[in-house]
Amino acid sequence: MADERSSRLFKRISHAGSFFTIKFFVFCQGFLQFSQLMTSSLVKSSISTIEKRFGLSSQMAGTVVSFNEVGNTLLIIFVSYMGCRVHRPRFIGYGAVLVSIAGLVMSLPHFISGPYEYDRSVTGSESTTSDICLPNRNETEVCTKSEKKETQVVVMLLLLGQTLLGIGGVPIQPFGISYIDDFASKSNSPLYIGILFAATTVGPALAFIVGAATLRYFVDIDKIPAADIHINSKDPRWVGAWWLGFIISASVVAIASIPYFFFPKELPREEESPQNSPSEAQNNDFLPEKSKEKELKDYTLKQFIGMFPVVFMRLMKNPILVVVILAMVNLSGMIAGIATFMAKLLERQFSLSASVANMILGAVNIPSGMFGIALGGAIIRNCRLSLTQIALMSVISMGLCTICDVPLFFLGCQTQTVAGLDLSGSSGIEELVFDCNHKCKCSPSAYNPVCGANGIEYISPCYAGCTGLNIESETQKVLNYTSCNCIVVDGGYGYATPGSCSFHCSKFLMPFVTIASLSTFLGSLAHTPGFVLVLRNVDPEDKSFAIGIQFLMQRVLAWLPAPVVYGSLIDTACVLWQYKCQKRTACRYYNNVLFRHRFVGLQIFLEASCFSLLCILYFMLKKKESGARRESGTSPPSVLQESAA
Repeated sequence: MADERSSRLFKRISHAGSFFTIKFFVFCQGFLQFSQLMTSSLVKSSISTIEKRFGLSSQMAGTVVSFNEVGNTLLIIFVSYMGCRVHRPRFIGYGAVLVSIAGLVMSLPHFISGPYEYDRSVTGSESTTSDICLPNRNETEVCTKSEKKETQVVVMLLLLGQTLLGIGGVPIQPFGISYIDDFASKSNSPLYIGILFAATTVGPALAFIVGAATLRYFVDIDKIPAADIHINSKDPRWVGAWWLGFIISASVVAIASIPYFFFPKELPREEESPQNSPSEAQNNDFLPEKSKEKELKDYTLKQFIGMFPVVFMRLMKNPILVVVILAMVNLSGMIAGIATFMAKLLERQFSLSASVANMILGAVNIPSGMFGIALGGAIIRNCRLSLTQIALMSVISMGLCTICDVPLFFLGCQTQTVAGLDLSGSSGIEELVFDCNHKCKCSPSAYNPVCGANGIEYISPCYAGCTGLNIESETQKVLNYTSCNCIVVDGGYGYATPGSCSFHCSKFLMPFVTIASLSTFLGSLAHTPGFVLVLRNVDPEDKSFAIGIQFLMQRVLAWLPAPVVYGSLIDTACVLWQYKCQKRTACRYYNNVLFRHRFVGLQIFLEASCFSLLCILYFMLKKKESGARRESGTSPPSVLQESAA
């Protein structure tokens, strides 16, 4: 009954001059994928803040990010089965609604958690000292069961939200691409796919910009009066309102889902333009594809699951397809790592706030990738490239991308000098205790960095041995700490100022961002060609399977493990861990040089692997093209001609 009402409504809209064409579908699909990826990318834009707020390691943070792919991976087989059987636009709408719900679930940890507590020297109007040197202090860390349970619940909610995001996203991209490829003209299909992916990259870009805006507000802005917040976004203890972006994006996705419930199951095939229109004989070549698609619809789910391994093995015997997928796996792994932890790298290397780092990525780095993806699709269409030429274009772009990243090894800040830290390995809290502060009874979980007059940073005024402080009476803001036993200047006890010591290496920030953005642009040129090479190197009846397998392999081998691998590698550069309830949580200090070398090194390794596989692909296609040319005695066809044939 609901289907009949929907059908009648669509007919009325059609008679009134409907917008429900393939072009309008491309617009709707671009907007939905943009809003879907804005939601999922908000996790990446806020991951360093979530780490700090809930005491997560980078490895755990990477695990949370990668859980987006768990539900997606488990259901991808059923998407391939249902692709030619179900009402694809409607299922895309259902997935969008689930993504919207998942966005709300991701924000729940904020509402079930208590107010964020950070170490401070002045609490409220009572001027109660808490983290300066107090020899008579009798403090022990109290860990309640509710605090331990709260952390577990938060992690479970984050994992659940990410899983729902993955499940909701299952039908959106595969159904959208296959729907476009089925009803768009073959000459316009590469352009539409390029536009789709370009529009898609706006989502992550806007996610980082939204993250930059929301992280400027204190995390508990809805719980604590502004007058009681005595730190700003430049303070290392600051935690921004990471949850606010998820509520915004969930609303946008809900709006984007509406048109899909009114699209028909099938659209009229878009007409070819005169210059690209295939001959009548070539048009007849589409008939076998249609008949084979009808045969696929006759399979039951059980038969399909049994048939899937057979089709999978048949496709895996296609060496060109295997090489393309492996190359895209390496490219996707590199993108996953950058999207998850590049903002954190900028924060640590150049002493930036999370808000500024997100703004740089959203306004500079990601738009360069968007332009590269769009340009890749446009070049294929307008230059009428053959498959061999497409592979060569990908080889050149990835080669230049790899070379561009080499200077990033040397562009960054040294690790600031922190009293007691051993940069060659991880330091324990006992190494921060000296003769000058051992009577202060400092809390092992203290973190309120101060910069001594001697240029050395201390993790708290207590560890600097400071016994006094100067306070601004009106705002209760600490001006400096005095009588610091561990800070000796001109033969006497010195003072310390709140906050970390400055790095004085901001001159490297602009070159780093410029080179990283150029590298992103060059690498993105190979993105759309990867999908075209898959679609044009398999039999027509295997096209949906091939796309599904490509998505499956990229998720299993790249998007799922890459954030965890990057996070684990970043954790090895940590030189001081935070401990809460005798359990290691977030990292306080990193060896910046080691952090940069390992992050950029893994990035270059994945890019070089992709480049090598694309070189192999080029020679394979060149050999195939030469053989076909000798047999036919004709020039190689362009991708438009190959798609029409």
